[in-house]
Amino acid sequence: MKKNKKKIFNIFLLIAITLLVLFLSLKDDFFNIIHLFSNINIFWVLVAIFLAFGYWFFKSIAMHKIIKNIKPDFPFMGVLKLTLKANFFHAVTPFASGGQPYEVYDMKKHGLTVTQGTNVSIQSFIVYQIALVILGIIAMVSNYYFHIFKSVEFLKQLVLIGFTINSAIVIILFLVSFNSRVNKFFTKIIIGWCYGLRIIKNKQKTIEKWNNYVDTFHDGAKVLIANKKEFLFTILLNFIGLLAVYLVPLAGAYSLGIYGINGFTSIIACAYVMVIGSFVPIPGGTGGLEYAFIQFFGNFVGGPELKALMLLWRFITYYFAMILGAIVLNIKEKR
Repeated sequence: MKKNKKKIFNIFLLIAITLLVLFLSLKDDFFNIIHLFSNINIFWVLVAIFLAFGYWFFKSIAMHKIIKNIKPDFPFMGVLKLTLKANFFHAVTPFASGGQPYEVYDMKKHGLTVTQGTNVSIQSFIVYQIALVILGIIAMVSNYYFHIFKSVEFLKQLVLIGFTINSAIVIILFLVSFNSRVNKFFTKIIIGWCYGLRIIKNKQKTIEKWNNYVDTFHDGAKVLIANKKEFLFTILLNFIGLLAVYLVPLAGAYSLGIYGINGFTSIIACAYVMVIGSFVPIPGGTGGLEYAFIQFFGNFVGGPELKALMLLWRFITYYFAMILGAIVLNIKEKR
């Protein structure tokens, strides 16, 4: 009951903030924005959608390579469907926290244990997060040397916070995945707290049980890091996928007849947007991502064109992904 109430609240919050963003975007330039959309070039819209699919496709290839180390016969289409379905849960939960638990649940239905599924999900997230941080570093270095964006102190602080959080996540995930001693140390402390609060009854038995999980988890992580070529390749696949989705605003701009953006500025601006949006505690980063997009792409585009581009970009990369994930989620698979 509590979980359902939480889901309803998240969806209500998402709808409310979405309506607020739409109102703020359309209230001053409604007719100009409608005019831009009425003359949109469908070819470039399809290119933008294709680039979004490219992101999901390369991300799925990376996850598939990790799963094959555990279950060699796991089909690629199963992973692609899983990626699309996880998009829905990423979209409707704060910090996109619902995607990984669903991935574990889905993989369990297809023959992996909970520990194996968690292993795959965490490793996939690690390589994705590394690719995200690398692109963030490239964006900051590029801006430092080429002065792409005007200096705004508030934005600089947001970028610093976002980059610090993303880098810390990578470090923590490495510790969790590749250092069993750290895992067991924190497991012992947490179980001790739970025992003190009378949440668990048998302290020693619970510690032994979780230590077995940690060992299994650690063994799986060692498989990933042992094959350095595959490890780097999965990072590269996520890197290419992120490049594809970072080019969505460029295709979107062309569809609206906007030519003040090039591929380089689109990638750098999106890298900044995602670094900031990753720590917005609202489903889909709604509100924060739109604000960041306006601030960074506002260096190249202005007026109703900027707002129209933001709305198109947000629909393709977020709402379309959520709708598609919901559709795939509700299609019954043939047994």
